[in-house]
Amino acid sequence: MDPSPIEQPEPARGRTLWARGVTRFFRNRLGLTGLVILLVFAALALLAPVIAPYGVAEVNFSRLRAPPSADHWLGTDELGRDTFTRVVYGARISLTVGLGSVFIALFAGSLLGMLAGFLGGWFDEVVMRVMDAMLSLPFLVLAIALAAILGPNLQNTILAIAIVSTPPFARLTRGQVLSEKERDYVQASAALGARWTRTLLRHILPNILSVIIVQASLATAIAVLAESALSFLGLGVQPPTPSWGSMLNTSRGYLATQPWMAFSPGIAIFLVVLALNLVGDGLRDAFDPRMRPR
Repeated sequence: MDPSPIEQPEPARGRTLWARGVTRFFRNRLGLTGLVILLVFAALALLAPVIAPYGVAEVNFSRLRAPPSADHWLGTDELGRDTFTRVVYGARISLTVGLGSVFIALFAGSLLGMLAGFLGGWFDEVVMRVMDAMLSLPFLVLAIALAAILGPNLQNTILAIAIVSTPPFARLTRGQVLSEKERDYVQASAALGARWTRTLLRHILPNILSVIIVQASLATAIAVLAESALSFLGLGVQPPTPSWGSMLNTSRGYLATQPWMAFSPGIAIFLVVLALNLVGDGLRDAFDPRMRPR
């Protein structure tokens, strides 16, 4: 049976759908701006030992809460530690938690969603009811509860955010699989005797992967905010490890007199979350099947 034009569109100028999507993304100025901002923060995190002018826990009691200057570009905190240094090292924590938790949630949620959508039956019912129960609770409330149960450290913060980020991936993937498995190419694969695992991984997954990637970029922004909130409440990484959320917590008592202590981590959170949302919107526009090649 010849594939219909909808199931297998003709490649434009020999390029694949993925290549056309990447090209459209790099033509999206807002998406590209977000990507550049993310790359800057990633470079700061990776090169923190080289870029940071002071030690991350280096205390200077003669420079307590000093304003921005040539020696301390973003000022110092309540213990005289350099704020720029701690913001740079804090990028490591935020990006590690954001990317790590979303990677776990993407893998677990996509696997459960694919199996539930393709197999159906009792397995689908059990998985979806568990996901519905988790989604019935506010995201941050569930994350706080899990972080409090597991204990405050980096690994438990990643695990707590990963668990609460799993249901959206599971529901999204299940819906995509339910749509794709009724198409002719899936029916043809089954008629030719292909095993269901091969059909799921070799044929269905590549067709829904772009949607999952878009969801991952948006979920990472939420994970960064969640990590900051948990650290702000004392349920994330513990001092003296720098975290943007914990820096905001310690600086809230000095907002009237030393506002620069809160501005730096606050602006860093704002820029990273904004960049992730811009990248997510750019990916969505680039890989939307309704978009025509430009």
